[in-house]
Amino acid sequence: MVSSIGISNLPNQRFKVISEKGGTFTLMVCGESGLGKTTFINTLFQTTLKPVDLQQQKRRQLPIKRTVEIDITRAILEEKNFQLRVNIIDTPGFGDNVNNKRAWQPLIDFIDDQHDSFMRQEQQPYRDVKFDLRVHAVLYFIKPTGHGLKPLDIETMKRISTRANLIPVIAKADTLTQHELQIFKSRIRQVIEAQEIRIFTPPIDSTSFVSNDPNKDSTESDNNDNNGISQILNQDAAAIEHARQLIESMPFAIIGSENKYDDGNGNLVSGRKYPWGLVEVENDTHCDFRKLRSLLLRTYLLDLILTTEEIHYETYRRLRLEGSSSSGDNNANGEDDGSSSAMPVKPPARKLFHNPKFKEEENALKKYFTDQVKAEEQRFRQWEQNIVNERVRLNGDLEDIQNKVKKLEEQVRALQLKKR
Repeated sequence: MVSSIGISNLPNQRFKVISEKGGTFTLMVCGESGLGKTTFINTLFQTTLKPVDLQQQKRRQLPIKRTVEIDITRAILEEKNFQLRVNIIDTPGFGDNVNNKRAWQPLIDFIDDQHDSFMRQEQQPYRDVKFDLRVHAVLYFIKPTGHGLKPLDIETMKRISTRANLIPVIAKADTLTQHELQIFKSRIRQVIEAQEIRIFTPPIDSTSFVSNDPNKDSTESDNNDNNGISQILNQDAAAIEHARQLIESMPFAIIGSENKYDDGNGNLVSGRKYPWGLVEVENDTHCDFRKLRSLLLRTYLLDLILTTEEIHYETYRRLRLEGSSSSGDNNANGEDDGSSSAMPVKPPARKLFHNPKFKEEENALKKYFTDQVKAEEQRFRQWEQNIVNERVRLNGDLEDIQNKVKKLEEQVRALQLKKR
C-alpha cells in the first residue's frame, strides 16, 4: 500500500491563500431610471450600499441628464472571515431621454477602458499591485411592459454581450400576473435567440464528470471507490438540475425591497406589502430573486470571474495585439487594405472625463487648486512686502548710523585741530 506523499493538500493550501487574499467582484447595473436598480443592489447584499432616498431627492431637483453617467460604488463585504471587494457600476441617465441614440456608448467605452487599463498594467515591469475594475457581470433591467424588448434594449444587450457576461432581468415583476410574466419571458427569449444575443448561462457539461473506466482490470479499486463515485455523481446530478432550473428561469423576474414585514407566521421577511397581500422577495413562487442571487453569488460567482478573465479579456487582448501586429505589417509593406478589426488598433478613447459627474469633480479640484495657488501667492506677496519693509527700515537705521559716524568723525577732527 503506497502512502500519500502530500500532493492532495494543495487544494487546502490554495484555499488558505484565497481566504487570506479575498476576492474582487465588479457588477454593472444598467436600465432605465425608476426600475429599482439601487433597491435591488441593497437587497442583494443585504446592506445599504447606496442610499435610495438621497439619490431620489437629488434626481427630482436636478434637470434630466443628456448623457449617461458612470457612478462607481466600492465596498468591502465580509462573511465567515472572507472579504469580498465589491464594485457596483451604476449608469444613471441611461434611456431617460427622448432621443437615446448611442446611449449605450458610455457603457461600452467603460468596459473597453477597463480591459485596456488592465492590459497596460500587465505590460509594466512592476506588477505587484494591479487595480482591476473589469466588469464581471452586467445586469440589464428590462421594463415590465409585457410586450417585448425595445430597439434600445436589443442594441445595448447585443453590444454588451460581446464584452461582458450579460444577465437580463425583468424589473418590478410584481406588476405582472403569472400568466403575463410567462408570456413576457417567452417573447424576450425569442428576441434574444433571433438577434443572437449571448447571455451568461450556467455551464452544463455531464462529460466532464467522473465516469467508470472500461479499461480497468482491478476490481478492488472500483469497489473501494464505488461510494465516493456515487456521491460525486449525485452532487453532479444536483448541480446539473440546478443549472437547468436557472436557465429555464431566464430572464429572471425580480422584486427588490429593503423593508421587512410579518408573513403571518411570526417571521419577518423582505417584501412589498399591498392591500391585497404580501409579495415576498425570497419566495420562489413570487419571483426569481433567490435564483438570481444563486447565479451571482452563491454558486457561479467564480464562473463569472473566470469567464471574464479567460474569454472576454483574452478576446479583447488578442484582438488588440492582432490589430497592432497587422497594422505594423501593413505599414512595413506600405499596404493598407482599409479593413477594420473588431477592436481598434489604437487604445480606445478614454471618454470618462466627459461624464458630467467627473466634470464637476474636475471643476471642483481645479477650483480648490486655484484657491490654494491664490492663497500661496497672497502669502508670498505678504512675505515680499514684509521683506521690503524690513529692508527699508534697515536702510534707514544704517543711514542714521552713518550720519552719527560722520558727526563723530567731524568732532574728532575738530578736537585734533584744537590740540595743534
